[in-house]
Amino acid sequence: MNKTIQHHRRNWLKQVKGLGLLALGICLNPSAAFAKKEDADEAIKKITGGAAILEGKVKLTIPPLVENGNLVVLKVSVDSPMTASDYVKTIHVIAEANPSPNIFTVFLTPRSGTANVTTRVRLADSQKVWAIAQMSNGSFWQGSAETLVTLSACTEMV
Repeated sequence: MNKTIQHHRRNWLKQVKGLGLLALGICLNPSAAFAKKEDADEAIKKITGGAAILEGKVKLTIPPLVENGNLVVLKVSVDSPMTASDYVKTIHVIAEANPSPNIFTVFLTPRSGTANVTTRVRLADSQKVWAIAQMSNGSFWQGSAETLVTLSACTEMV
């Protein structure tokens, strides 16, 4: 067999072995696949740039008990007149136990009419979820909710 082919084959086998060990490590320690509270805090800090976050104005509605984390109905509403001088610019939703804590971001304008979002999300585990709204004046407001997920999503083996 050609030495170049043998060299490429060995490198490929080393890479596959490394991926297999990584997958085995995640299976033996599944918490390594989940984000942690610190990851969620870091995501929030990136969103706000370290600015203070006020409580109120933002209402996050999520079922307290979810049978399947694959399709969780999530509703966010922000109390805002949505006028040219006072409106919601963005809504960020953060989940502390998902592999990637920043679930989604919605961009709004005064022409949006209302600051209401309803969607379905995937949740990896029981956790706390935050909705953070950035207002046109630069202030940040938040609301949160906790949910118990009996069948996790995001980390299922296919």
